[in-house]
Amino acid sequence: MATDTDVSVISGELSETTVEQHLRATSNESSIISDIVENNLPLRDVYKLAINFYKDKEGKAFHFGFEDKLQLIAFSQQVLHGPYIEALPKLPPLGALDVVGRDRRIAWQKLGQLSSDQARAGFVELLSRKCPLFSAYVEAHRREKQEQERRIKEADSKKLLEEEVRLKRVEEEKFVNEQMLKQEAIRRQIQQALNEQTYDQFKSYAEQQYPGDPEKQGNLIKQLQEQHYIQYMKQLQASQRSPIDDDNSNQSDRDINETVHDNNSSNDNTKQEDASEEHGLISASMWTRSEIEPFKQSVSQGDGDGVVRVGHGETVTVRVPTHPHGSRLFWEFATDHYDIGFGVYFEFGTPTTEEVSVHISESDDEDLDDLNDDEIYDDETIRTSDLEAGSTSVNGVSKPLLHEIVPVYRRDCQEEVYAGSHPYPGKGVYLLKFDNSYSLWRSKTLYYRVYYTH
Repeated sequence: MATDTDVSVISGELSETTVEQHLRATSNESSIISDIVENNLPLRDVYKLAINFYKDKEGKAFHFGFEDKLQLIAFSQQVLHGPYIEALPKLPPLGALDVVGRDRRIAWQKLGQLSSDQARAGFVELLSRKCPLFSAYVEAHRREKQEQERRIKEADSKKLLEEEVRLKRVEEEKFVNEQMLKQEAIRRQIQQALNEQTYDQFKSYAEQQYPGDPEKQGNLIKQLQEQHYIQYMKQLQASQRSPIDDDNSNQSDRDINETVHDNNSSNDNTKQEDASEEHGLISASMWTRSEIEPFKQSVSQGDGDGVVRVGHGETVTVRVPTHPHGSRLFWEFATDHYDIGFGVYFEFGTPTTEEVSVHISESDDEDLDDLNDDEIYDDETIRTSDLEAGSTSVNGVSKPLLHEIVPVYRRDCQEEVYAGSHPYPGKGVYLLKFDNSYSLWRSKTLYYRVYYTH
């Protein structure tokens, strides 16, 4: 149980500044809280992601100081049990030497009457501020959730459309069958009436043709009646047709005045500045998650070439042009049974296509040989030398220069999904390298997914 001395100390600290004021001040500057508001993300869901992220990554991807840990624990206790004063009667007494437990309760009591949602927001804000990877982690989950919702909507829409098509087809078949039955009934009525009218005449003719042979007479009568019916129907259809007025009068020719547009439009091709001076490359954010089987199943069932076989000794390069409406690239990948090398590079230039392409080669030099500049870049592609990559020339043609963002290292992506993101440094093409050149015998099955955000 907390002593009166503890309460007085805490009250004095609270008089200087309240946690609620701190939250209000920091939340205005927190990008993660702004994203929650803008994207209508449920705060409870984001808080659960924050708890799981903290448990999984603390001590691995990041490290918190003692005071930050106390604050996070205090927020979680406030969410779980409510204000410290209200939960105090239910708490077990602290030991005389339990200094850490006393510090935790002091941090908890500092929160005062903070609501559960405010405590959740405080936990999320502090975690995001101390660990920028969490924002990308939340964004990846948000994108995955949106993708799932989109697929569900598409499946429902497809199912509804298929049902509408099926019902329409059933109605059409029903209508056609009804019309056929009506036409068949009318045909029989007409044929029966014609047979009754011509029977005596055809019977007399058949008796003359085959005297004393009733069977041949009957067959001849049926044949004559059928021919008479067909001829009658042709005459009936011809009489019901509207006469077609064949108007062959020649219309007067019209003069077509073609407007010639001036193609001398203003030239807007302002050259880009040198990439190494104009654009500072920011380091990429990378993380992992454990849902590898659902991820591989999702990629296998999705559209596009998300599953690639990387042969032994080969390197697969996924070229992802920057999107005009995008600002950040995200990637996710995994393999079946073995690891694979992975790295990210960037080529500055103006892409002429937004399509993602996959190139397979036995070396990086082959990638450069197979690349067609005119298909990927326009005339604004940077051709200057680069201090990092050096000048590159293949067959006398200067190639776009590579800027390393993530170095190629072997990743244990057969155990968990590897993911990452990088803000656009400018216009150009991302090169995602999946390197299996070190493997002399084993081929790898790669599952990957890339997308951009605004």
